[in-house]
Amino acid sequence: MRVTIIAASNRQPAWVGAAFEDYAKRLGRSLTLALTEIPLAKRSAALPVERLLASEGERMLAALPKGARVVALDERGAQWSTADLVRRLEVWLGTGAPVALLIGGPDGLASACLERADEHWALSRLTLPHGIVRVVVAEALYRAWAVRAGHPYHRA
Repeated sequence: MRVTIIAASNRQPAWVGAAFEDYAKRLGRSLTLALTEIPLAKRSAALPVERLLASEGERMLAALPKGARVVALDERGAQWSTADLVRRLEVWLGTGAPVALLIGGPDGLASACLERADEHWALSRLTLPHGIVRVVVAEALYRAWAVRAGHPYHRA
């Protein structure tokens, strides 16, 4: 199974990349976790936020793997427990389609991305820095995969 995180983001600190890669490596070959970064649209007072979001959204949607199941990371989405994520992994595996997780930039996700999404996932009602979001998502996927495999990583 292949999961791609598509994130609208400028360069993140080295610790973000190191943490993300650590969890991606732990998953091994049975679940491949990849990251596609979409550069943020250049902000200026002259450009409306909606136009910037639309530009980022177009590029994010263009980066979707063919036939992907799309999950928008959105504070208004449903909050999932680890058990919920394990069940979703089972559903995603059953479809055989790649999964794309969309992480918006500082202004969120474009409406086109939210409309295209098959599911909306809220990690928290807090607004989180985008680097932290990708690390939390990678860890959550690893934990759910470990639970599914009966691995002792998850002890709750």
